[in-house]
Amino acid sequence: MAEQLGDLLQTADWKTEKHVPVIECADEWKPDEFTEVKVTLGKEVAHPNTTEHHIRWIELFFQPEGAKTYQVARFEFTAHGESTKGANEGPVYTHHEGSASIKAGTPGTLYAMAYCNIHGLWQSSKEIKVG
Repeated sequence: MAEQLGDLLQTADWKTEKHVPVIECADEWKPDEFTEVKVTLGKEVAHPNTTEHHIRWIELFFQPEGAKTYQVARFEFTAHGESTKGANEGPVYTHHEGSASIKAGTPGTLYAMAYCNIHGLWQSSKEIKVG
């Protein structure tokens, strides 16, 4: 049994593993200017979005160099084809993708964490330069 939540976080190359969140943004940001950050799953290998198998949420964090980690966004996906008619018979689905405008005055690392209702917690990270 895992002793820490971090022990449950899985990671892999997002180009071959559909559960790994992909962080898309510029590698270098201008100080104190907003930068668009997009987080998604299934960029190369599609992840299912069915009642039985789906992504429930993605969270995005920023850790400035030498400082604590800050949560900057949470995206929840709550429509996966559920219906009183049965699984995958519903009229609406959400796609596991979110974006946020973020500004930072110091370099650091973005972390994304996603939860699949079948395969658990997955993470990725991206270093950000500021200058």
